[in-house]
Amino acid sequence: MSTFIAELIGTLLLVLLGDGVVANVVLGKSKAQNSGWMVITTGWAFAVVIPVYVVGRISGAHLNPAVTIGLASVGKFPWADVPTYIAAQFIGAFLGAVLLFIHFRPHFKATDDKGLKLAAFSTGPAVRDTLSNLLSEIIGTFVLVFGILAITSNEIAAGFAPFAIGVLVWAIGLSLGGTTGYAINPARDLAPRIAHAILPIPEKGDSNWGYAWIPVVGPIIGGILGAMLFTILF
Repeated sequence: MSTFIAELIGTLLLVLLGDGVVANVVLGKSKAQNSGWMVITTGWAFAVVIPVYVVGRISGAHLNPAVTIGLASVGKFPWADVPTYIAAQFIGAFLGAVLLFIHFRPHFKATDDKGLKLAAFSTGPAVRDTLSNLLSEIIGTFVLVFGILAITSNEIAAGFAPFAIGVLVWAIGLSLGGTTGYAINPARDLAPRIAHAILPIPEKGDSNWGYAWIPVVGPIIGGILGAMLFTILF
């Protein structure tokens, strides 16, 4: 139960802070409106660092089904615990999205663009191309899981690993994120997308369900490949 609660709280914080920076930048009348990609990628990096520090000692702070499945696929995490972790991650991500809506409610009302309202919850492609979008998510998550395993296998100063993982996420966002918004996490994308569909967001438009499978399937494939290659090489 402690690991379930830790993954739930950690993923809640991840989504609240990560989607929060997107909402700050894209929603109408926010003081951070139009502050740009550097702000979004930096905010998302810190959104990873904080919950990893908060819950890492309890659950390992996976906060991402692609990480959990990737680790399980190479024997670094028990398959029996995978459903519990994923359930906690999805519930936490959904609750984080609900809190996001509560926090930014007047700004959703002040935003005319339906796409920007959805962007505050979930990702979408800059150029819609199914294969390219899928490959972008696979590559980004491959780098994430491979990088996490590499970072945590090194002898580094006590307490520094979460920050290093945040730098990794920052690098992925800056270098690879412009194609699809770098979901690299099925829970981070799908659960808030469900929240977007359910919540009473003014004039919100659809939730782009035709694209929704890509930031789920792509990260899972990429996570498994990243974990497998790291295990083979090292």
